[in-house]
Amino acid sequence: MGRTTGIQPTKDGGYKVDKVYRGQRIQQYGFCSVEEAESWLVRVLDEMRRQFVHGVRSPRTFDQAAAHYLKTHQDKPSLESDIYHLKAVMPFIGNLPIDQIHNGTLKPFVDARKAQGRKNKTINHSLAIVRRILNLAARDWRDENGMTWLITPPLITLLPLTDQRPPRPLMWEEQRQILPHLADHLAAMALFTLNTGCRDDVVCNLQWDWELPIPALGISVFVVPPKHVKGEAHRKQERVLVLNTVAQKVIEQRRGTHPTHVFTYRGKPIEGMSNNGWINAKRKAKIGDLHVHDLRHTVGLRLREAKVSDSTISAVLWHSNRTITGHYSMAQVVEIFEALELIKDESNRWNISLEALKREKGLTKVTQKSLRANPERQTG
Repeated sequence: MGRTTGIQPTKDGGYKVDKVYRGQRIQQYGFCSVEEAESWLVRVLDEMRRQFVHGVRSPRTFDQAAAHYLKTHQDKPSLESDIYHLKAVMPFIGNLPIDQIHNGTLKPFVDARKAQGRKNKTINHSLAIVRRILNLAARDWRDENGMTWLITPPLITLLPLTDQRPPRPLMWEEQRQILPHLADHLAAMALFTLNTGCRDDVVCNLQWDWELPIPALGISVFVVPPKHVKGEAHRKQERVLVLNTVAQKVIEQRRGTHPTHVFTYRGKPIEGMSNNGWINAKRKAKIGDLHVHDLRHTVGLRLREAKVSDSTISAVLWHSNRTITGHYSMAQVVEIFEALELIKDESNRWNISLEALKREKGLTKVTQKSLRANPERQTG
């Protein structure tokens, strides 16, 4: 029935399109009238003819490209973060054709986010995922004719990090203040992070299958799969998470609480540490602007103050370094273990940043006179 073949009535009183064109099935439901269904089908068929006959790219909007990206990256560890940043930008460019997205069309989004008080780094996360999608559309994604979705990717400029918040390492006294205010599962995760330096994503996804006991040291290591290692997909490799004795004690306390994941809450894996529980604990401990990522900064600071080498610190924090690989020897594991043992308590009294020193002592600057007044502090 209808003026165009392929349009059929549905049981709910509406209409659907169900048609095969050049071996490709076209289906769509929810039309209110034959005319509406016909109009949609004519437009789709016209696009397909242009592709098959003339080799013309079918126009795609950014929301279509974003949907394809999410569908093809289901196993990406940071997918939830990508969804969050895409939701922020979608009202501004979602309906735009992908060949019309550039710095100019993104400016209203940038201005709006700045007006909301967002930092440049946060805005850059959204810009980076937009740039990533458009690069894939121009280089990897292809239509039925083998043509890329986009002729060439636009140059999307990230914002300078002039307003970036400086690292805010945790002082030992602050650590003693905040841990009791955290729920048991969050306190365990925070203490584990402070003794391993691993990222929030790794802590939340840590699984028992990754554990590898090291009897000679009386500890375990966790061999983390590449999908949970931050970095470009083609460069990622499995990494070894080494524990010190404090982190190992946390693991032993968690053993048997869940069949697959180390850290859980009410029987389910935890999506992130930065939640209401973290915020409430900061408030109760009267600790201001402390981020979960600052726990990693704390580990880096404490290792430096313990005079651990830069290469070992890079290995602990999994920073990019061509001399450090995921295939650790026992000697490397021992080296990292011994370094982490140096920061399991506050026996090193110097692990405090200058910013923290200013907060603690109320100092605005360090003068030569004050140093001469305390000559013993000039050493080390």
